[in-house]
Amino acid sequence: MTAPTGTAAAKTPRLRRRMACFIYEGVLLFGVVVTTALVYGMLTQQRHALVGSFGLQTLIFVVLGLYFVFFWTRSGQTLAMLTWGVKLQTTAGNTVSVWRALCRYLLSWVWFVPALAIVHFSGLQGGWISFGVLSLGVIVYAALSWLHPQRQFWHDWLCNTRLVERDKPRKANPAVPVQG
Repeated sequence: MTAPTGTAAAKTPRLRRRMACFIYEGVLLFGVVVTTALVYGMLTQQRHALVGSFGLQTLIFVVLGLYFVFFWTRSGQTLAMLTWGVKLQTTAGNTVSVWRALCRYLLSWVWFVPALAIVHFSGLQGGWISFGVLSLGVIVYAALSWLHPQRQFWHDWLCNTRLVERDKPRKANPAVPVQG
């Protein structure tokens, strides 16, 4: 059996790089979430944060799904992934289909759901406590990638996708003089 070639043989980015991309993605998505909430609040004439919160949460869940599915199926990279040189592809090295991207989006909530459930069912209160439990959950989930042979996240393994280092664009040869 021969080793894969081309993009299928691409190198998995280090966990530190993927986590930096994860954090930067959160910074960028803050704007998407705030804009979505603003439009929702204006359209529904929301006057109190708790009124209509389920509808807002559902809308944000859908908007984030559309964001990720759109970028993953087009170029394999969200804006943060483009910045950090990380690309999503199938394990065979192909572009991700809409169905596979949707499954990956849904399964990627495993990053957050256990920690959110712990906070909810334990009765813990306070922003810093929630943030701490959520951060610990994310760190534990990310560390689980060390158990995977190719260091991939488990939702990628389940979806037959993988994160790889993006091919760097070739630079023009500075030794060749430009004539004009």
